[in-house]
Amino acid sequence: MVANSLGVPVNVVLLKGRSNYLCHYYLGQQQEQTDLIGKQNRQSYADIEKWAKTTSTGDISEVSGISEGSEVWKQVTSTADNCLGGKCPDFSRCFVNKARHKALKADIVIVNHHLFFSDLTLKTDGFGELLPEHEVVIFDEAHNLAEVASLFFGFSISSYQIRELGRDILNAEKKENSAQDFRLVLSIIEQLSRELQIRIGKSGEKYLGYEQLQNRAFDDLLGQFQACLDQLEQLLGNAAMVGEELNRCHDRCLDLQNRLDIWIEGRDRELIRWIDSESKSFRLVATPLRVSNRFKNVMAANKLSWNFTSATLAVGDDFSAFCDEMGLADVDLRQWQSPYDFHSNGLIYLPSRMPDPRDKEFAYALTEQVLQVTQASSGRAFCLFTSYAMMEKVRQNLTGRLGFPMLVQGEAPKQQLLNRFISTSNSVLLGTYSFWEGVDVKGQALSCVIIDKLPFASPGDPVTKSKLSDCEERGGNPFIDLQVPNAVITLKQGVGRLIRSEQDYGVLVICDPRITTRRYGSLFIDSLPPMPITGSIQDVRNFFGKFEV
Repeated sequence: MVANSLGVPVNVVLLKGRSNYLCHYYLGQQQEQTDLIGKQNRQSYADIEKWAKTTSTGDISEVSGISEGSEVWKQVTSTADNCLGGKCPDFSRCFVNKARHKALKADIVIVNHHLFFSDLTLKTDGFGELLPEHEVVIFDEAHNLAEVASLFFGFSISSYQIRELGRDILNAEKKENSAQDFRLVLSIIEQLSRELQIRIGKSGEKYLGYEQLQNRAFDDLLGQFQACLDQLEQLLGNAAMVGEELNRCHDRCLDLQNRLDIWIEGRDRELIRWIDSESKSFRLVATPLRVSNRFKNVMAANKLSWNFTSATLAVGDDFSAFCDEMGLADVDLRQWQSPYDFHSNGLIYLPSRMPDPRDKEFAYALTEQVLQVTQASSGRAFCLFTSYAMMEKVRQNLTGRLGFPMLVQGEAPKQQLLNRFISTSNSVLLGTYSFWEGVDVKGQALSCVIIDKLPFASPGDPVTKSKLSDCEERGGNPFIDLQVPNAVITLKQGVGRLIRSEQDYGVLVICDPRITTRRYGSLFIDSLPPMPITGSIQDVRNFFGKFEV
């Protein structure tokens, strides 16, 4: 819009991470193994092969019939670990390389936060760069920046990475024939990985701090795992000179070996060690206690104009929580109010007599509020939950009683659910955090947002727990200094789903009584849009009646 107004031609390029682009080389590898895949995957590969002959970008989002989260894409896209770079026989056709060349010629390059930090990591490690030289960086949705930065300032080792490395070693050995026998050590590593999976899974928790599993049996397993990875590295070191693929496998093994050593030894007190447990895999993760110092160093080393923008950076009018978290000092702060007429077009409903969220009757009371509010709004509502467990309880309670089409996160891909929500005009969608932000539904299709609880992070989460302890040790108040500001920002994101244009109107419902009964509740209320507040369901009915006569 600015370029058109000024009459200045601007070359804008969207650049994605490599996992978004088809890899000709790995597609060819799969074509040689069609007998080893199931019927459904075989059809997916056939669809991809057909599309590969016509696409000019290789962007996998062009293929509508296969979910972007499908496992088949992992087999036909490359990673930083397994990409052969300039030595790849298909390098001249490489979609990633073509996309990066286009970006080099652009005036403006649009990337996500992950790709930006990947570029910084490569520069820091001396391995070149992904993005062209630039003078200005603008982070939209900057409230997510600390979380993304922590991924790149930390590291992880996953059982999936280990399995993938083993598979690539065996495939490389078949082609390049180093005469090294990898099968025995890979078999032992796979067995140890399964034993670790079982021991981690016994806790029944998804996220575990290292201290929760730290005992002699677990440490012995990790030690054996470490020793086998050392043995694998020695074998790959002997094989690396034979061919490029084995050489890349050796580099990957060295990197995993180094990360595992750091994780097990735990010498860096600034890194929080924790485990992410899935049903069939696990990750050993190290997350920085604070990203502020690391990010401050990044800014000092890269003399750019740094701009951070989001609708949810401030708690009230205070930016200090964000600035402290990112290590920002001597910054220029600006806040602009929304152009929307919230006072006339919105209403905040805080139901009276709701039980405490920890009360066993809360799910029932929440369900009754959803029924009353959606009856007044004729459906057209998002119900946003802070946990899957509460969402499932309410879903069960609503079944057979709602009177409107009910869409539930997990029943279909996110975009499909949104498309159904918009097309059915009176649906009620139940979702957790993935629907709290990045969802834009304009118009009457979404006229009500119902939020179950104030979105405090779980104090049992290992990263949150460590940060709260650190805050307390430094003389702060963990609840007021960390938990409340983070919860306010998350709540503002959920609230932001409601009014998306000048013509929109709607009701925001917050069912957590703590927003009015606790002293900190005023911080949440002060951060909400300037809409009238009521505790009466009749006011909700009157509101919709006023707009829909």
